[in-house]
Amino acid sequence: MEKAIKPQFTKSQPAAEAAFQKLRKDVNELITQLEPSRRKNIIFKALLFPLLYIATYTSLLLWGENDYLFFTSYFFLGVLLVVIFLNTIHDAVHGTIFNRKWANEIYVYFFDLMGANSYVWRLRHVRFHHNYPNVNGWDTDIEQSSLARIFPTGKVLPFHKYQHIYLPLLYPFYLFNWLLVRDFKDFFNKGKTIWKLVDIPKSEYLKLFAFKAFFLVYLLVIPQWILAVGWLKIVAGFLVMLFTASIFSLMVLLSPHANTDSEFPVPDEHNKLPHSWMMHMLTTTNDITHDNWFTRFFMGSFNFHVVHHLFPNVNHVYYPEITGLLQQYARQYDLPYRQYSLKMSLRNHFRLLKQNGATENIFEETM
Repeated sequence: MEKAIKPQFTKSQPAAEAAFQKLRKDVNELITQLEPSRRKNIIFKALLFPLLYIATYTSLLLWGENDYLFFTSYFFLGVLLVVIFLNTIHDAVHGTIFNRKWANEIYVYFFDLMGANSYVWRLRHVRFHHNYPNVNGWDTDIEQSSLARIFPTGKVLPFHKYQHIYLPLLYPFYLFNWLLVRDFKDFFNKGKTIWKLVDIPKSEYLKLFAFKAFFLVYLLVIPQWILAVGWLKIVAGFLVMLFTASIFSLMVLLSPHANTDSEFPVPDEHNKLPHSWMMHMLTTTNDITHDNWFTRFFMGSFNFHVVHHLFPNVNHVYYPEITGLLQQYARQYDLPYRQYSLKMSLRNHFRLLKQNGATENIFEETM
């Protein structure tokens, strides 16, 4: 399959590039100062949250005959799936938990144990989303289904005018679609975006089926066998887990990019994007104002998302202080740094759905 030509960023203005290089230097110095105290926190979370997931699953098998504990266990499995993703899997895929590359790569397989395919997600997230956020046909984190028209240049279908109504009703199925539908589509549909740059090795197909089967067996078959309960109850518990994880994760994933205040840059006839790499990240990404111990410890500092795109190879435990530096530079150099409350950011997301559903734009979309 002939590979696509990647969009190119516009060269930075000398002043902006100099500001970013100075910011990078300050960030490196800050991390050097903080690392001795933060390193223990990184490893502690990398061990704690998977152990909590295993402990919750064990409690399901031991005490799941009680209906309250049965559904509560599946609920917390859903919560922990998102907590692990935000705090450890996401950092491991960027190589920022352990100093050894192989250790991070092995750790990412825990994501496969929780139902997601780590190989294809790594491609979608690191190679496509981080290089081209909000670029139609290249940002695979925003690219979902033809049911949704997120990109303003996306193909218009008649039912999109109702997407602000029906999509919120479908959002609880987000993880169900990701784990049990979309991963398979990305493997077997060569028209999907990831095939623009890669060919999936045959060994990854074996891993796909092996891990998906293991995921379904330990969450459906083993509890049904040990607890001797009906399949309807088992499936109900499984759906509680996926619905909980879907709602919890979408509060995080929808807020930083897919809203009316973010740009959706379009390459010109020469395949050039309108901004430099740094300005592209700033104009397509925003932060969330809420900041407390809970969002830092349990939510992986998701509210500091801009610095994650500017410094993707930095662990999330450093984001609060780095964001402070970025805000200083934004004021000094008039950079388009943006932050909103979670409520406002989600509201702007639903406004985007309504806005993109109402337009008669006829540009093509590759979702």
